Amino acid sequence: MSNKPPPPRPAPRLYLATPVVDDPATLVAELPELIASADVAAVLLRLKETDQRTMTSRVKALAPPVQKAGAALLVDGHPDIVARGGADGAHLPGIAVLKEALPSLKPDRIAGVGGLTTRHHSMDAGEMGADYVLFGEPDAKGQRPSSQAIAERLDWWAELFEPPCVGFATTLDEAYDFAASGADFVLVGDFIWADPRGPKAALIEVDAAIKKAHATALAGQDPASQDPASQDPASQEHG
Repeated sequence: MSNKPPPPRPAPRLYLATPVVDDPATLVAELPELIASADVAAVLLRLKETDQRTMTSRVKALAPPVQKAGAALLVDGHPDIVARGGADGAHLPGIAVLKEALPSLKPDRIAGVGGLTTRHHSMDAGEMGADYVLFGEPDAKGQRPSSQAIAERLDWWAELFEPPCVGFATTLDEAYDFAASGADFVLVGDFIWADPRGPKAALIEVDAAIKKAHATALAGQDPASQDPASQDPASQEHG
C-alpha cells in the first residue's frame, strides 16, 4: 500500500451567478465571451419569478450558449424545470429541498445545495448525495456569516470530505481567501456585474486571484501576505 500523500486539490474554478434574469437576450450574447475569458466551470441562472412556461423558455435560451462555451448551467431553485429547459442541474436552498429534488435530478443532473447553517446539515447534505455544498450565501434577511467563519467552514470541509465545496464570495478579497481555504469553486455574482470596468475585467481579475491564492497555499506560504489588494493603500480599510 502506497504511503504517498494524496495529490493536491486542483486550483479552484469559478462559478458565475447571473443577475436576476427577466429578458435573457443580453446574457445569451454576453456569457460565451465571459466564460471564455476565465476558468468558469458553471453558471448559476437566477430567474425572475414568473410562470413555469416562461422560466423554462429562459432556461432553454441560455443553456445552449453556456454549454457550448464549456460550462454547466445550473438553475437557482426550480428543480422541476431543469430537465425541460435543458439545464445541467439545480442549486437548492437547504436540506429539505435537496431531499425532495434528488429523485428528479439524479443521476443525470447536478444537485448542489446551500442554506447549510450548521456542520451537521452540511454532512447530511453530503450523505444524501449533494454534488457540492455552498457556504457563505446570504439568508432570506440578507445576513451571512463573517468572511472568517466562511473560510473556516471551507477549510473544515475540504480537509475531511470528498464532495466539492463552494465559497460564496462578495468581494475580490473574499474570493482570494476562500480559494486559500480550500474551496473547490468560488461563486461570484453581483460584484462582478457591478464592476465599473465591466464583468469581463472583473472576472479575469478574480480568476487570477483565486489561482494565486491556491498556488500560495500549496507553497505553504501565508496567504494573507499575498493578498491581491495588499499593495493597494485603500485595501487597508477592508475587513
